Amino acid sequence: MTASTANAQRFREFKMPDVGEGLTEAEILKWYVKPGDTVTDGQVVCEVETAKAAVELPIPYDGVVHELTFGEGVTVDVGTAIISVDTDPGAGPASAPATVQTPPEAAKAEEEAEPQGRQAVLVGYGAAPSSTKRRARKPQAGVPAQPEPVSAALQAELNGRTAPAPAAPVTPAVTPVANGAGVGAVGRPLAKPPVRKLAKDLGIDLATVVPSGPDGIITREDVHAAAAPAAAPAPAAAAAVPTPVAPAETGVVNAAARERRVPVKGVRKATAQAMVSSAFTAPHVTEFITVDVTRTMKLVQELKQDPDMAGLRVNPLLLVARAFLVAIKRHPEVNASWDEAQQEIVYKDYVNLGIAAATPRGLIVPNIKDAGVKTLPQLAEELGDLVATAREGKTSPAAMTGGTVTITNVGVFGVDTGTPILNPGESAILAFGAVKLQPWVHKGKVKARQVTTLALSFDHRLIDGELGSKLLADIAAVLERPKRLITWG
Repeated sequence: MTASTANAQRFREFKMPDVGEGLTEAEILKWYVKPGDTVTDGQVVCEVETAKAAVELPIPYDGVVHELTFGEGVTVDVGTAIISVDTDPGAGPASAPATVQTPPEAAKAEEEAEPQGRQAVLVGYGAAPSSTKRRARKPQAGVPAQPEPVSAALQAELNGRTAPAPAAPVTPAVTPVANGAGVGAVGRPLAKPPVRKLAKDLGIDLATVVPSGPDGIITREDVHAAAAPAAAPAPAAAAAVPTPVAPAETGVVNAAARERRVPVKGVRKATAQAMVSSAFTAPHVTEFITVDVTRTMKLVQELKQDPDMAGLRVNPLLLVARAFLVAIKRHPEVNASWDEAQQEIVYKDYVNLGIAAATPRGLIVPNIKDAGVKTLPQLAEELGDLVATAREGKTSPAAMTGGTVTITNVGVFGVDTGTPILNPGESAILAFGAVKLQPWVHKGKVKARQVTTLALSFDHRLIDGELGSKLLADIAAVLERPKRLITWG
């Protein structure tokens, strides 16, 4: 076994997995370990956010963490190594395989030790030009090692200018910032392409920006911080400073100074793409109905006292979900999807009920599998678990795939109703509005009743106006007289 083979078996790299269905990248949210920590097979080492959810990743090796390839906040392609583990730390010192983001100091040492001059680069920039040279010879005892000479042509290429006379000192092309932090081996500050573009647009020289990101990477905030002082003119003497004038008096407002930009990524990016795709792919039709839900609200209070529902989350949304499922059972044709590739309608004999949930990372729609065959206590339990998991940001990608219909509860925000957009691939979405005490004609008299408005959007390729109207009318009928949960269910 060669030394390189043994080294490869000792230092094991864990690559970013595809934790969803065909996802191509994920952002590292948080590391739970650091270099030097001991890890065991199955131990969670980091949390990542995909386009669907935040997921914790376990390491499949026993050993000691050798290196974290990427810092927190970095988006990594699936299949890229994110951590290396020394699986035999007792075997003595050894050199681990080089990783993508090597700090500048390590890059210099690596270049002196390897046959090919390698250099730390930021993903997406490629490697800087390098020359082939022999491995540095081991110095003799008592004799200091002599660095190999660098050709004038190579030095000129690295500095981006004409080769100077041999006796003339080489001036760096870029002045290092913060003792070299954030500067590559050739003097180029480390920053992602969008950050470089931002700096260019604002007229900021990245060499003058103090980096705050991991491994000395310059962030957008660093660029904005550098641009803020430059945006304001240098004041004259204290006595000559004019009295500030309110923006309303001058008519000039520095809008850029009062704006905040946030990269679109993760769940929010996926939601935006899905909504655009759905809105311009599926022909939406939305219908509305206002219904007296006084009896349903009374039933909610009774169920909260029922021993069979003890410890379960009982609320109006639970009975709306049950009413939706009962109505779908009466009109199973609505539970379908459109197969554009095969030009077929796929009718489904199961209902995976999605519940739209607002989270700090954006809107997600996990679903309850086979919701149509569950009892009311089972539905209540799964609905409670679904909401709790979503709020904690722990919803798995599997929980958000395969949905057939969805409920969005806009009433919790005090909103009467809306025109919901279909979750891609689904046939219908029901918006449940706020329940309010309103005057209502009941048994021939105007009385104060608990009233809500429902809105149903559906894919008109799958559901025509008659079928959609019957579905919505049945949902309202169940909520008006909830005993139909028994007679129709």
